[in-house]
Amino acid sequence: MNILYVLHSNGPTRFGELKRHLGSVSTKTLTERLRTLEGEGLVSRHYEPTVPPQVTYSLTPKTGELEVAIGELQRVADRWYGGSGSKS
Repeated sequence: MNILYVLHSNGPTRFGELKRHLGSVSTKTLTERLRTLEGEGLVSRHYEPTVPPQVTYSLTPKTGELEVAIGELQRVADRWYGGSGSKS
């Protein structure tokens, strides 16, 4: 849910930036979670073959069904963490 929340809040996000927003998650774990979400059709992956490669993740239209749930989680995080939401 935290990955979906970050992508919902920030829009399309590159891997490194996503990792920074999520805090102490390992690269391996984040990669595994993103692959799972991509496999479920919730996240799309855009690869640019540059040096270094640019990989950007974004929410798919299917994730729109979670809009209400993500919004409610954001409201709870705002109450708990003083309006800035949780990033870890």
